[in-house]
Amino acid sequence: MKKVFKLDEVDCAVCAQNMENGIKKIDGVESAVVSYVTQKLLIECDEGEMDRILDEAQKVIKKVDPRCRIVR
Repeated sequence: MKKVFKLDEVDCAVCAQNMENGIKKIDGVESAVVSYVTQKLLIECDEGEMDRILDEAQKVIKKVDPRCRIVR
């Protein structure tokens, strides 16, 4: 399942790339794209795993930029 989420407060393209790289390492993530320009996260994974993966993705994002969050 592919789903797009708004990101609040992505500050730079390098941060977005670091977030994307971290999210791609989460078990169960088939693909992930973080866009600084659109302030969005596109994530593809099993629908049943989406909530768990989003929780883990939020932790990755907070490590890169503590102010950024996924708007669900």
